[in-house]
Amino acid sequence: MLTSLYVRHFAVVEAAEISFGPGLTVVSGETGAGKSLLVDALLLLAGARADSGVVRAGSDRAELAAEFDLSDLPEARAWLKHEELDEDEACQLRRVIRAEGSSRAWVNGRPVNAGQLGELASLLVEIHGQHEHQALLSRAHQLALLDAYAGNDSVAGQVRELAGQWRELGSRIRRLSGGEDREQRLELLRHECDELEKWALPADELAELETSHRRLANAGKLAEGAAGIVELLDGDSEFALRRALGRTHAELGKLAELDDRLAPLLELLDNATIQLGEAADGLGRYGQDVDLDPERFTEIDEHLARLHELGRRHRLPMAELHDKLGELRSELDELEGAGDALEQLAAQRERTQAQYVTAATALSKARNIAATRLGTDVSTLMGELGMAGGVLQVALEAAEGDEPDAQGRERCELLVSANPGQPPRPLRKVASGGELARISLAIEVATLGKDSVGSMIFDEVDSGIGGAVAEVVGQKLRSLGAQRQVLCVTHLPQVAAQGHAHLRVSKHSGDDSTHTRIETLDAAGRRDELARMLGGVEITRETRAHAKKMLEQAQVD
Repeated sequence: MLTSLYVRHFAVVEAAEISFGPGLTVVSGETGAGKSLLVDALLLLAGARADSGVVRAGSDRAELAAEFDLSDLPEARAWLKHEELDEDEACQLRRVIRAEGSSRAWVNGRPVNAGQLGELASLLVEIHGQHEHQALLSRAHQLALLDAYAGNDSVAGQVRELAGQWRELGSRIRRLSGGEDREQRLELLRHECDELEKWALPADELAELETSHRRLANAGKLAEGAAGIVELLDGDSEFALRRALGRTHAELGKLAELDDRLAPLLELLDNATIQLGEAADGLGRYGQDVDLDPERFTEIDEHLARLHELGRRHRLPMAELHDKLGELRSELDELEGAGDALEQLAAQRERTQAQYVTAATALSKARNIAATRLGTDVSTLMGELGMAGGVLQVALEAAEGDEPDAQGRERCELLVSANPGQPPRPLRKVASGGELARISLAIEVATLGKDSVGSMIFDEVDSGIGGAVAEVVGQKLRSLGAQRQVLCVTHLPQVAAQGHAHLRVSKHSGDDSTHTRIETLDAAGRRDELARMLGGVEITRETRAHAKKMLEQAQVD
């Protein structure tokens, strides 16, 4: 349910915040005052295309925000949770439109795109009177409304569940069988497994192989370098470290004879001489033992080249090829042993399809019965709403294809003839906004607001009518308000008198600016507003009395 709407610098509204309650709220005002601005604001919050023309002159941006209570809207709560935009049972939509034409939107303080805003708004509010913004014009929504009217929730849910199970079983069969090219897939898997089993290595073995490759590739350099270092350590040159260390040891020994405090340092040189000798001996042996095996190098080089090639083919690093082998081997084992499992899945799929046919047949029968009844009910209401001779037909046509469909075996199209003698046409092609709004009202009243949307907005639903028909329209809106929150923009006192709450929109002009004010009327204000709607500029005692009587009669009815 819509609980509040805030607009700032929007068209001729400088700033306004309006609170809404349950039931029917009517909006009235003089011609040109901007009664439809509330509807326009909600349309923009529902994701409608925005342009700079909605920004108040002299302002850099327009701001719109609406808050909803989601306690009775499980589908909206589920959508918010799925999109990770949920915030308890409250929901705030906000949109800012800049003077240069750009706009941004938020849901519960988190940025969203216009598509997300529209998806959520379709679960919160339903706007009647503008073709492009009515959920009722969607064929899927029409079918859902017919099911709600017929009380098909249980069997329709069963049909959806069985269709989902049938599709899932099909996916498992295709996955297990390898699709249509099972033999080719098996052959490919065997080939890839053979290759990877021959070349792929665990991480530790691969690291060892790469180390051996690096050592063999640089064997000559390693042997030559080791020999050179031995020469520096223990060569024939007088500059060799071992010879220099020997001379150093001899000189220090002479000094230690004079001062025994140098003895520990002499011991360090002894140790250094031993370690230097071990290093020279070790490097000598290393240089002699370096593996100069070109055949082994060629073998390792080929192995790594194959691994690089396999890595490019599988789009994986070489270190992950061994894990890929495990995945492919599991798939191969599954496919090779899939015979019994495939037979069981195929049998289960056949049983599921048979169950689907039974449920879908029952759903089709219920829909056909309800379609006739709904068409009769709405046609009767259309006559009461000033469209004498108007007819609504609920046409059901077979869905394409033979596979189980989550929506059942048919599609729905609401066909309307607004005047006698005219052939029925799809509701989405009805041109007159006023007629479309009244037809929508008749459908909503006939279905008693059984769709899941919490708030319904009717813009100028009483266009082109008056007198007794206008009173009937008001009564129908009030009865609909007992089931859903309803907001109706009206210019007729017969409709306005039926509201549970009343908003008045008025325009005020100053020396250099014009602004619109939106106010909630108390009992006296409602009486005076109805008197204005009844009597025009001059409000007399008689018009006030008439207005008071209309309000009292609406409460009694």
